[in-house]
Amino acid sequence: MGTLIFGVMLWALPHWFKRIMPNIRNTLGQPGRIVVALAILASIILMIFGYRSAPLITIWTPPAFLVHLNSLLMLIAFAVFAVSHTKGRFRGLLRHPMLHSVQIWAVAHLLVNGDLASIILFGSMLLWATGSILLINRAEAWNRPAPGDKPKDILFIGITIASFLVVAA
Repeated sequence: MGTLIFGVMLWALPHWFKRIMPNIRNTLGQPGRIVVALAILASIILMIFGYRSAPLITIWTPPAFLVHLNSLLMLIAFAVFAVSHTKGRFRGLLRHPMLHSVQIWAVAHLLVNGDLASIILFGSMLLWATGSILLINRAEAWNRPAPGDKPKDILFIGITIASFLVVAA
């Protein structure tokens, strides 16, 4: 379990480094970015190994019907994540689509996983995404992008559903 917790901490700290200590981050320049990228890569590896090797400690048993809600939330998470890459009208709806998608993803997984390792992993990612949104909002104003074209929204919806079906299959 320690590997998982260390991996989650190693994920959050480099991501927040720019917001918490901007002067130090700027001083480090490009070599600092490489170190941050390597720390994030290491954190992903640690989270995977830590989660997979954690003992199964059941905290609660989710009801079976939550699986359907999980699937719906995951489709929504896919769509919200993809908003950051669309050129349609949806792109100006959310300031932090990737972070909001992590929040939705985490909640979806917390609903259907009642073991301690899942609660640590998905709960921590929910807290990280929420903290990131707060830090970014505090640091800078948002310049809402101009809305794009309606046909690009239709393409966005189609690609989102197709991508979700590929991953969910």
